Amino acid sequence: MGFLEAVEGAHMGHADFRVGGKIFATLGFPNEKCGMVKLTAAQQAELAGEEPEVFQPANGAWGRQGATIVQLKKAKAATVRGALLAAWRNTALKGLVKEFDEG
Repeated sequence: MGFLEAVEGAHMGHADFRVGGKIFATLGFPNEKCGMVKLTAAQQAELAGEEPEVFQPANGAWGRQGATIVQLKKAKAATVRGALLAAWRNTALKGLVKEFDEG
């Protein structure tokens, strides 16, 4: 991925990606064709508005808080990378984001 201190793990049977021990993205949720990125509500609204066939809020409170489902087969690689970067930036410590930006 190329994001500082991002590591792959697993959570509830799904591959996930973490920074500082916190999940910012998963694969295989809610099914094998999807992933999830942890966005702000504003970021989620923007992406879902621009590409509703690719990005949808997750169900329930989790989705209202920015958890966003990505339809991977319908998404362009650059779009997914941008969403992953936003999710990483939302989750990483500010000092790490600053280091990334300066690198």
